[in-house]
Amino acid sequence: MQRKNLNALLLLSIFSAPVFALTSDKDQPIDLTADSADMNDGKGTSIYIGNVDIRQGSLRIQGDKVTVFHQGRDPQRFLAIGKVRFQQTADDGKLIKGKADKVEYEMDSEYMQMTGNAWLDQGGDMMESDRITYDRVKSVVKGGSAAQGKQRVRMRLMPQNEKK
Repeated sequence: MQRKNLNALLLLSIFSAPVFALTSDKDQPIDLTADSADMNDGKGTSIYIGNVDIRQGSLRIQGDKVTVFHQGRDPQRFLAIGKVRFQQTADDGKLIKGKADKVEYEMDSEYMQMTGNAWLDQGGDMMESDRITYDRVKSVVKGGSAAQGKQRVRMRLMPQNEKK
């Protein structure tokens, strides 16, 4: 019984901490490369296809196709599909990595939703499911049915002494 309580406490402490982003990242310029770009200011969309690579501060997102929804020159949200990978340095210096078939990211709220073969690694702690969401502002990570997914969550939690 005591072991279950310790495991629950460990799980909460790991996945309730802020999961990604140097707080300065959102104030950095956005650099983007792709094989093609189709920008429509009237619709407020920009579509990038082929080897898309987006960088903002320590954040790097790569995918086959990325649609950016924007107001004027300010990106509001993006949708990346096809072998999406991302990484970002957290304020504590740890590298956060993830991948999924589809990733949606809200710039202002700093909310990310990963669907389809979603995988997240936070300094050695790993979560895998069909759907993972995280809200950096609220410091909340959810996987599986807690994130409205359909698959069970698979996790690996490293001992604290292994993380240092």
